[in-house]
Amino acid sequence: MPESISSEYLSATASGSKWERLKMLKRAGVSIPLFSVYSKNTLGIGDLEDLKAIVDWCSQTGNSILQLMPINEMGVLFCPYDSISSFSLEPAYLYLRGIPQAKNRKIALQIDKLKNSFPCGRASIDFNIKKEKLRLLREIYRLGIGPKLPEFNKFKEENAYWLLDFSLYKVLKEYYKGLPWYDWEEKFRDRHEAMLQDFQEEHKEEISFVEWVQWLIFTQLKEAKKYAKDKGVLIKGDLPILVSRDSADVWQHPEFFKLDFVAGAPSDMYCAKGQRWGMPPYNWQRIAQDGYKFLKERLRFAQEFYDILRIDHVVGLFRIWSIPYQESLESKGLNGFFEPRDEKLWGEQGKKILSVMLDNTNMLLCAEDLGVIPQVCKDTLKELGIPGSDVQRWTKDWKVKHDFLAPKEYRPLSVAMLSTHDTTNWPAWRENEAGTVDEALFIRKCNDRKIYYSQVKDKLFNPALSFHARLRWLKSIDSVDKLVSILGKKKEELMDFIEMYENSYQEKEKLWLHLGINGPMREKCDPEILHAALKISLDSSSVFCINSIIDYLYLGGIFKGDPYQYRINTPGTINSKNWSLTLPISLEELLRHTVNKEIRSLITESGRI
Repeated sequence: MPESISSEYLSATASGSKWERLKMLKRAGVSIPLFSVYSKNTLGIGDLEDLKAIVDWCSQTGNSILQLMPINEMGVLFCPYDSISSFSLEPAYLYLRGIPQAKNRKIALQIDKLKNSFPCGRASIDFNIKKEKLRLLREIYRLGIGPKLPEFNKFKEENAYWLLDFSLYKVLKEYYKGLPWYDWEEKFRDRHEAMLQDFQEEHKEEISFVEWVQWLIFTQLKEAKKYAKDKGVLIKGDLPILVSRDSADVWQHPEFFKLDFVAGAPSDMYCAKGQRWGMPPYNWQRIAQDGYKFLKERLRFAQEFYDILRIDHVVGLFRIWSIPYQESLESKGLNGFFEPRDEKLWGEQGKKILSVMLDNTNMLLCAEDLGVIPQVCKDTLKELGIPGSDVQRWTKDWKVKHDFLAPKEYRPLSVAMLSTHDTTNWPAWRENEAGTVDEALFIRKCNDRKIYYSQVKDKLFNPALSFHARLRWLKSIDSVDKLVSILGKKKEELMDFIEMYENSYQEKEKLWLHLGINGPMREKCDPEILHAALKISLDSSSVFCINSIIDYLYLGGIFKGDPYQYRINTPGTINSKNWSLTLPISLEELLRHTVNKEIRSLITESGRI
C-alpha cells in the first residue's frame, strides 16, 4: 500500500481490527443490482440463488468483492433506498425452489407456471412477481412444516427488537388496504398497547406468515454468504441512510424521526432544483437517549450477511438537507437548510455516530461521500480508517487545473469507481455529459441574473452535440472573457457561471488525453476507450476498486444502442424505469463470455488479484 495509508496507520485507527480481518489487501470488486440478473431458473427477478452464480463470476474474473444494493423490503416505488423497514428483507428475492416444501407436486407445477408468466431477459422487471411469489408462499406456509422448526423460533427470539413490530405493521397495512400507517385509526396509528395485543391475537397466523417469510430470506442469504466465503469473495452490503416515512421503523419509533421535515439535497450541476427524497431525517438526540439501540440492532442484523458495509450518503450523519414537509413538491430541494443549523456541531455529531457504529460491528465500513462534502467529514473518515468514494468523472482538480487526477493522486483510503447506481454508466456519461452543463440549472441561473437564455443559448452551446438536456460548449467559447461578454454582466456577478465553464469546457478533450489513447478524439465510446478508463480506476492508489457490472460488460459489446438507456436510477425522478433494469445476458451466458478473460487480465495487471 502507499505510505500514506500503511498497514500500521490502518491498524491504529478505530477500523483497525476490521482491516486486519480483511488482510489489508488492495482489492477489485463489482457492484451488481440483484434485481438485474437472471438465470435459467429465475422467476421474474434475480433471486438469492442467483447470488451463487454471481460469486462464481467474481471468482472467475478476479473480483474479490461483490457489492450489492440494499435488499431491504421495498415499498410501492420499488426503490431499494426507500424501504419499509431498516431490517426486513425483500420477499421478491426468495428462491422458491430452494424451499423444501416446494417439492410438493402441486407447488412445483405452480412455480413452473409462474416462470412462464414472468419470463426473464426483458428490458425491465415486472414487479408484480412479488405479489405472485407471496401468493404461492402462503400456499406453502399452509402445508405447516416450516413454522414448527426450532430454527424458526430461534430466529424470532434473536430478532425480537424488530420482527414482531414489522409483522404487525405488514398485517395492519393489508388490513387497511395499503394505507400508510399515519392514516390508520388512532388506536393503531398511535400504538395503543391493548388494541395491538387484541389485533395480534386475532391475526396471529397472518403475523406468523410474515415472520416465516423473513426467516426464509434470512436463511437463503446466509447460505449465499457462506458460498461466497468458500470462494474467497467478500460481500459488501449497503446501509441506506434513511427509511420511508411509511415504514415499520417510523411507526414503531416516531420519536426517532423529525416528521415535520423531509430529507433531500440542495441544487447542484446535475439536479437544478436539488432533490426531495421524501424520507424523514433522524432525531439523533432521541436515538442517543436510547443508547443508539436502533442503530446497533441494524448493524447486528446486517453483519449476518455482509463483510463490508457501504454507508449511503455518509455526510447525512454529520448534517442533512432538511426541507419543511409542507413545502411545495414543485420546488424539490430548493427551500431547505442543513440540520444541525450550527456548522460547529457537524463534526461532533458525525464522529459520535460513526464511532458507535465501529464499536458495534465487525464489518469494515465504507462511505459514500460524494457531492459537496464539508472538510470535517473527510477528516473524520480518514481519522477513523473509513474509505470514501472516488468516482472518476469527479476525481479532478476543481480549483486550479480543472482536469482529471492521475491514478496515483486518488485517495489511498477510498473506493475507486467509474460510475454509481445514481449516475449514468461511464459510456453514457462520456458520450452525453462530459463537457456539458445541465440545461435546467443553466436556465435557472440565467433567470436569477435576468439573462435571457433564448438569446445566449446558440452563442454558447453546440446543438449538434447537446443531448438529454445537457448543453455542450461551442469550441469558440475558449476564454472566460468570451463567456462574460456573451452573458452581458459584470464578471463578479457571474462567478458560478465561470466555475461551471472552467470545469466543463473541453472536458471531453481533457479526458481523451487523460486516457492516453493515440489518434484524434472519438465522440462515441467503444471497448478500447472503456478499457483505458477501467485501467485508470484499477491502477489508482485507492485501496479498493469496485466497478459497475454495466461498465465491465460494455467491454464485451453486450449493450447495444445509446448507453443512456441503460441507467439504474435517475435521482429526483419517479418513473417505471428506475430500479428495473435487466442485464441483456443470462448468468449462464455471462459465465461463458470471452469478456471475462479481459476483465481478469485488467485486474491481474493492476495487482488486485
